[in-house]
Amino acid sequence: MNELLRAPANAVSRRAVPYWTVRAALGWLAPLIGCSVWLVFGATREVSAVTLVVIAAVALAHLVVMPRWRYRVHRWETTPEVVYTQSGWFNQERRIAPLSRLQTVDTERGVIERIFGLANLTVTTASARGPVHVHGLDLATAQRLAAELAERTQATAGDAT
Repeated sequence: MNELLRAPANAVSRRAVPYWTVRAALGWLAPLIGCSVWLVFGATREVSAVTLVVIAAVALAHLVVMPRWRYRVHRWETTPEVVYTQSGWFNQERRIAPLSRLQTVDTERGVIERIFGLANLTVTTASARGPVHVHGLDLATAQRLAAELAERTQATAGDAT
């Protein structure tokens, strides 16, 4: 079990960095557009201009730092006994799910993930803590891993409860 105290061995796909950047940029569009509209139609241009500059600076810092930081943190690994993940960027989490507790293994791809050739893996366990997620895998790795985990789960003794 001491080997599981280390970070998982596998990084997610490098394509996760531009994907996370685009996804975050889309999230910043509404505040930036709203503030721009306020700047054009608002009564106090100085306040709205300063607000727009602050929002733009925070957005830029977020878009530069978050995806790269998240890439350095996000890791995954499987062993014959467990699925081991590490995720987050600001709040970080490590999860270890024994194969004997696995119930389902799913892959998921949103529109933007399909553009970048990425997929997410969700491993549902018999745990109150909820499913284990691996975000930012390349599609081939996610499909291989899902098939491998499903096969191992069937071969593992136990009723996943």
